[in-house]
Amino acid sequence: MAHQHPPRFLKIVDDAKTRVRATNVDEVKSKLDHGGKFVLVDVREESDFAKDHLPGAIPLGKGVIERDIEARVPKLDTPLALYCGGGFRSALAADNLQKMGYTNVISMGGGIREWREKGYPLSKG
Repeated sequence: MAHQHPPRFLKIVDDAKTRVRATNVDEVKSKLDHGGKFVLVDVREESDFAKDHLPGAIPLGKGVIERDIEARVPKLDTPLALYCGGGFRSALAADNLQKMGYTNVISMGGGIREWREKGYPLSKG
């Protein structure tokens, strides 16, 4: 079920997406299946992460990622794949990480909702 987002929020997301490289659920799943080397970052709230998340993901919510990313991922060229519920907050977070100097950041469109719809595996806790 698609969420209805307010127009001003969508405007800043659309702007961020002009600067952010995008990927999709199938590409991330394929990379995971084939042992791709990247850090998978869940930018949803910690309570959402605790319910379920993509296997191997680390929690760095949209509210704290800019503050905490350097401690968790100090190398600016580390491959990062960000996701959220549907791909909006992950685009905003990816844009900010790029502004901070991270050079290998992608945002997963469709988010965990599309991941669930496809029946891909999830981790709990």
